[in-house]
Amino acid sequence: MAAKYAVERAREREERGVVATYIYELAKADPQKAGIAITLANGKTICAGDCNDGVTIQSVSKIFTLALALGAQGDRLWTRVGREPSGSSFDSILQLEHENGIPRNPFVNAGAIVVTDAILSNYRPKEALGELVQFVRSLADDDEIIIDKLVAQSEAETGHRNRALANYLASHGNLRNSVEMTLGVYFHQCALSMSCVQLSRAGRFLAFGGATGAGGRKIVSERRARRIAAIMLTCGHYDGSGEFAYRVGIPAKSGVSGMILAVVPGIASIAVWSPGLDTRGNSLVGTGMLEDVVDQLNWSVFA
Repeated sequence: MAAKYAVERAREREERGVVATYIYELAKADPQKAGIAITLANGKTICAGDCNDGVTIQSVSKIFTLALALGAQGDRLWTRVGREPSGSSFDSILQLEHENGIPRNPFVNAGAIVVTDAILSNYRPKEALGELVQFVRSLADDDEIIIDKLVAQSEAETGHRNRALANYLASHGNLRNSVEMTLGVYFHQCALSMSCVQLSRAGRFLAFGGATGAGGRKIVSERRARRIAAIMLTCGHYDGSGEFAYRVGIPAKSGVSGMILAVVPGIASIAVWSPGLDTRGNSLVGTGMLEDVVDQLNWSVFA
């Protein structure tokens, strides 16, 4: 079985990467952990390793907020944020300055802050977070998904670079709500806690044309799901997106907790987790697990 094989290989790897320490709650993670869950078109989920451990999904949450923002604003959102790969670190201020306050894409931190601000055009902060949690619970068909308040607090206390990005966005008129209000929601959305099983189930709509599996409930249009997946492929691993596309070859979005959500169009959604990160902030072992699964099952979109 591909999932079991991937975890076995993961546990044999000597190089584990480095756990994120700048968010002190994330620094507590065990780098030996590794889990994977694969949800198929019929709704069956195959998992192995530490696949039921609850972990904050961090920047993987940007997929779900992007879907919500596009649902509310449609293509108007793209006047405030681009769709191009960054080629820079996820929290680069220099790039934002060069491009006059328009973030390169919705998955770098500045772009995700703009997306969060766009959602706040229709909701108050608590309502926005409630809408996000309810949306993800509905996708995963699991009411136990929560926001980890300790992680959200630690993000707020250490999020100085994100405050700089938000203030720079505001200085260019690309933030419609207050910096603290927008960042409060942003820090909490990144602290959404899920297991690999829950995340793989929540990501099904991106693998199956906007629906929760073959013949499932429609969440977004097929066109929108396809376009979100395209941005995942080109931008989902920041300045490591090209390398990830070369090695793995499927749309995916990473987070600094070591979570990655990937989709194989028409076949499966996959969530992997291992907390050690590479130099670009992506799960080192998690990427290896995805590469093993894709190679074994010939699931690359470039096959």
